[in-house]
Amino acid sequence: MLIRYKKRLEKIAMGLLSFMPDEKEVKRLQDTIKEYETNDDWQLFLWKVEEDILGAVGVIVDTEEQQVLLQHITVDPSHRNLGIGKQMVQAVKEYYPLFLVKPNDHTEKFLDKCNHE
Repeated sequence: MLIRYKKRLEKIAMGLLSFMPDEKEVKRLQDTIKEYETNDDWQLFLWKVEEDILGAVGVIVDTEEQQVLLQHITVDPSHRNLGIGKQMVQAVKEYYPLFLVKPNDHTEKFLDKCNHE
């Protein structure tokens, strides 16, 4: 289930985002989380299964172009290859039904894979 990021989940979100190639440094992670907390166009969602948070997906919403840029998508390594990432992408598409979901350079290969399976 897709849930909106809340400040109380910051450590979990940072841990998940740290699996992204460009988010390895603590300072960079803190800046990214701050952007999600302060910029209305940046939305971070977490993927919850029962009581566990297993993934994160971050988007930039462009209301003028009616598109959503998928900029972060990550799944806990012990739960990869179970379709969670694909479920998160589908949930984002359902959350923004009137918007086109597009990748950035870091999410392009994954989104292509989701769209062709």
